[in-house]
Amino acid sequence: MSLLVVGLSHRTAPVGVLERAALTGDVPTRLLHDAAATATVGEAALLNTCNRIELYADVDKFHAGVAELSLLLAHHSGVDLEELTSHLYVHYEDRAVHHLFSVACGLDSMVVGEGQILGQLRDALAKAQEEHTAGRGLNELFQQALRVGKRAHSETGIDKAGQSLVTFGLEQVAAGAGEIAGKRALVVGAGSMSSLAAATLVRSGVTDLLIANRTPARAERLVEILGPDVAGVLDLAKVPEALAEVDLVISCTGAAGVVIKAEDVAAAVASRTSPEPLALLDLAMPRDVDHAVHELPGALLVDLESLSHAHAASPGAGDVDQVTRIVSDEVTAFGAAQRAARIAPTVVALRSMASDVVAAELGRLDSRLPDLDERSRAEITQTVRRVVDKLLHAPTVRVKQLAAEPGGASYAEALRELFDLDPAAVHAVSGTPVGGAPQPSAGGAR
Repeated sequence: MSLLVVGLSHRTAPVGVLERAALTGDVPTRLLHDAAATATVGEAALLNTCNRIELYADVDKFHAGVAELSLLLAHHSGVDLEELTSHLYVHYEDRAVHHLFSVACGLDSMVVGEGQILGQLRDALAKAQEEHTAGRGLNELFQQALRVGKRAHSETGIDKAGQSLVTFGLEQVAAGAGEIAGKRALVVGAGSMSSLAAATLVRSGVTDLLIANRTPARAERLVEILGPDVAGVLDLAKVPEALAEVDLVISCTGAAGVVIKAEDVAAAVASRTSPEPLALLDLAMPRDVDHAVHELPGALLVDLESLSHAHAASPGAGDVDQVTRIVSDEVTAFGAAQRAARIAPTVVALRSMASDVVAAELGRLDSRLPDLDERSRAEITQTVRRVVDKLLHAPTVRVKQLAAEPGGASYAEALRELFDLDPAAVHAVSGTPVGGAPQPSAGGAR
């Protein structure tokens, strides 16, 4: 598997670019299918969150793969390729694995150590499986990334290095608009991020909470979970007038345009009697709350851009050295396992060839000595097989060890050349056609 990652995130692109590049609606699905359909790609998966867009692909050509995936990202995001390219990063093979494992551990998150990324990775894999764009390679890779992420959280204090984006955002709100407990709150949206926000608000002491969503049924289900004595449903059309009745608004809808306008916030602020500002936490990408709200007196807007600045300026998000070592060790182990797996078909083909040779020679012996008694025949058969096994044992064990090291693919090639193995036999073991890319397993890439 030759893994290639092409993407952009909060680390390489300003919020304005991420906002314009945001993939909404059915665009992520179309991008996924288009990526898997390109000539150089065997499998594809898309990690699409509020602060990163990353295409993971198994490619047979590096440069062509980079060019095709970059072009697809530009086409589907609507951002000009020349502008987008300046914000893209590219990782290949072991560096790509290292990047994914770091992402899974929360090392690459806006809030270092946040655990929500594990759910987003799980969703990305499930989507690729559902759309039949992920085969055995990406399945194994993402499953391992999830295990590495879980290991980092269970064996270290990375959780203390940071919080979820919601928790960090609420800390910034509290710093500018007072304690969360006791506030009247409105959550706009009922997706995973909004649900997390609503649950966090309840844990923080909010006892008067409204949920507004484009689909009322989803808002009602969330209210049932939170408890109707704490939360209620609000018609999405009534959000502008409800702004004057609450102290805090959290919005994350996934809508393509502004959901909360500056003039509606200004009107709400004008009618408020509380000395504290009306706080708005915008976790959406593209943004839900008009950026002009930043300039309104009496309103406090905390969005992804301000969260990014706040976290960058924080006096230390915790010691992540231990997680960094875990990632490095896991990348080394994964690479060694992958390289060792590549030689397995050659070893199996070699032993199969040896078995055929033994069978042919024993058959020849039978024809030349038809009167050989069964006991003698069994002893000769066992002896010949034991000799072949002993001759093959050392080279096959050693070649597996050597193949697990970087650059070990050449040892498999040497083994094939030395024993004149039929390429068709080797590829039959691995399930790939001679001279072709790996074929997807059931439910794999297409």
